[in-house]
Amino acid sequence: MSADLTFRQPTEADHARVLSVLEPWWGGLKGAAGAQERALLVPRLYFQHFTPASRLAERPDGTLAAFLLGFRSQTDPDTAYIHFVGVDPALHGQGLGRTLYTWFFARMRDCGVRKVKCITSPGNAGSRAFHARLGFTESEVLADYDGPGLDRVAFTRSIAEP
Repeated sequence: MSADLTFRQPTEADHARVLSVLEPWWGGLKGAAGAQERALLVPRLYFQHFTPASRLAERPDGTLAAFLLGFRSQTDPDTAYIHFVGVDPALHGQGLGRTLYTWFFARMRDCGVRKVKCITSPGNAGSRAFHARLGFTESEVLADYDGPGLDRVAFTRSIAEP
């Protein structure tokens, strides 16, 4: 991973920046419907209300390299949730995603959280493999999890101290 990246908490002004990378970073996956689905997953409220558990990585020129949007559950304080993560494809395989997750685990552990959850689409083989490498347990396919035809796979990982 490039040592010249800087990491910081996102602000509301970063919302448009993150939206602008969704299409190029996902390479048109699932066409216009996929682009709209991704944009709807990143509403402004994440940049207004969930920033303490979220992170951006930037290059020296200020361009976005990666982001993680997460939060501690209001319903179950022992659980945190990683909502959406993106890494510039030019930086894939360099440990940047792992760095963001490791930061999130430490931050949530400091808040008393004991487990982290997240989801992905069943066809997202890269995400499924990434989460497996990080020690997440994967569920069976959850039919219609996010609505009709929106199946998901759920992941859970303990972050409790041994």
